[in-house]
Amino acid sequence: MITVVFDNEQWIKAASYFLRTLVFVQEQKISPKAEFDVYDSDQTNYLVIFHYQTPIATGRYQQDDLTTVRPDRVCVRREWRKKGLGRRVLLELEQQGRRNKCTLSRVHGEKQAIPFYEKMGYEVVSDEFIEDGIICVKLEKKLF
Repeated sequence: MITVVFDNEQWIKAASYFLRTLVFVQEQKISPKAEFDVYDSDQTNYLVIFHYQTPIATGRYQQDDLTTVRPDRVCVRREWRKKGLGRRVLLELEQQGRRNKCTLSRVHGEKQAIPFYEKMGYEVVSDEFIEDGIICVKLEKKLF
């Protein structure tokens, strides 16, 4: 059974942190200090997809301003990849942005993930830059 939760409750935050530790810290070797930053606060909302009680995908909800949502820290547990869960996390976060009257979605995507974001309707809008030791670009998508 798959369930999706979106909130800032501690247990949801803990599940998101668990996945981010697995994917970003352990797999990608990003330092915990860089991964868990000032945007991880008690007010921050996280989306977590569970298979029964096991967290399998997550994303952090951010807003850059009143009309721009910035989904970030999107990751999927290794054994659940290539099953559409990253797409689902991104779509759910975009939908939450729409509920909050956002008309633009902006992501900082890893260079290797550009094809994924382009399939989701995003366009590259920046040159490459380094974020947490990884080559990234900014991508944007209009939300209608």
